[in-house]
Amino acid sequence: MRKHRIELPVDGSPLYARVKAIVLARITGGEWPPGTALPAEMELARELGVSQGTVRKALDTLTAEQVVVRRQGSGTYVAEHTPAHMLFRFFNIYDDGGTQVLPDSRPARVATGEASAAERRRLELDDGARVIRISRVRTRSDRPFMDDRIVLPEALFPGLAQEAKVPNTLYDLFQKRYRLHVAHTEEQVTAVAAAGRLAERLDVAAGTPLLAIDRITFDLSGRRIEWRVSHAHLDRAHYFARL
Repeated sequence: MRKHRIELPVDGSPLYARVKAIVLARITGGEWPPGTALPAEMELARELGVSQGTVRKALDTLTAEQVVVRRQGSGTYVAEHTPAHMLFRFFNIYDDGGTQVLPDSRPARVATGEASAAERRRLELDDGARVIRISRVRTRSDRPFMDDRIVLPEALFPGLAQEAKVPNTLYDLFQKRYRLHVAHTEEQVTAVAAAGRLAERLDVAAGTPLLAIDRITFDLSGRRIEWRVSHAHLDRAHYFARL
């Protein structure tokens, strides 16, 4: 527990936003790891020299952004990314009955190298930056369903390229090992025709319609931490987003 009052920055932003920024900094800095209970609202208010209502508004905002979770009668906790939670939150493909498709993954291929011009642009990297490239095929009922090509800044993920096995979902690994909390993603969705090696990997005929999903993933600070391009064969399935 901190013994001294924390001085809030004076930057012209609303008071609750400044409280939110301090809470975020303590989460991303590792003071409050995933699953940790935050101090009570009254305690935080006293520590920060603000009203309890201001703290509550900051925590309400963080709850809406899924950074923290409230548990009735227990308190507020740093959200813990589990594989199931991450798939549910960021995988937007459903079968014809409206049930979310939860794919498996075949063993991934991992390589490292200097970022290409496109990779530098999409991840906002400097010249000479290195990246980790992950390539894998996801399956549905043991059949090829989606081809994933993932690019990560190597500096943010030391040791990941040497992992014996890449997990089916990466975002819980980002949080627990690298203290990178996925805040949101931006996706561009287009329709393309399968061709060449992509058609072979998905075991479909050339010209088969595919859904191409180009995604950038951001952490809590707004930094780009992943570029992912996925091609899905939507056989008896569809893409669904709730806005």
